[in-house]
Amino acid sequence: MVKELEDVVDVPVVHICTVVPISLTVGANRIDPAVAIPHPLGNPKLSPDEEFALRRHIVENALRALTTDVSEQTVFEMP
Repeated sequence: MVKELEDVVDVPVVHICTVVPISLTVGANRIDPAVAIPHPLGNPKLSPDEEFALRRHIVENALRALTTDVSEQTVFEMP
């Protein structure tokens, strides 16, 4: 789906994923690694404030990836 949106509709897409090799295999251009398969955008072991900060960080990383021009598949590791 992410590949189709970028190639056919010409809409930039960021794939937030827990298994980066799968995203690379399906051809996603902008890849934002997430936390874990059962909790991709959070960590229930963290306090509510820490989990909010983690989620915000993942989304900010995705927004950074979305605004970056890429010419090949790129994994945007969290800074």
